Amino acid sequence: MSLTETINSAIKEAMLAREKEKLAALRDIKSKLLLEATSGTGEISEEVENKLLLKLYKQRIDTYNLYIEQNREDLAHDEKFQAEVIQQYLPKMMSEDEIRTLVSAKIKEVGASGPQDMGKVMGALTKETAGKADGKVVSSIVKELLSK
Repeated sequence: MSLTETINSAIKEAMLAREKEKLAALRDIKSKLLLEATSGTGEISEEVENKLLLKLYKQRIDTYNLYIEQNREDLAHDEKFQAEVIQQYLPKMMSEDEIRTLVSAKIKEVGASGPQDMGKVMGALTKETAGKADGKVVSSIVKELLSK
């Protein structure tokens, strides 16, 4: 079952259960998927779906943190709930150890020798880690390993 079909099914369940907050998050996912599908070939790859979900999740978390800083607990609660709903549909993220192993292998593969080769390594890793690992974490691990 594709992500779109899964989301459509979850929307029906949320409507029947009258879960307004969950429904809002699911509808946002569906709208972004439809927008992506209509802007391209009509079919979306799993990689693009994962990137889209990760982006929506990060947006919710960033907004949640902003609301917490501004002492808006009421709005923060909604964002946190929606982030948790979106997180259910995210693929399993790579652990830091898995990322380190992958980065080490890529460094050897591209023949990187120092921090000046970070672009080569990141370019090679971007497609492999898309939607499976946070880019900031990957970048920091690459910097750390190249500076040794």
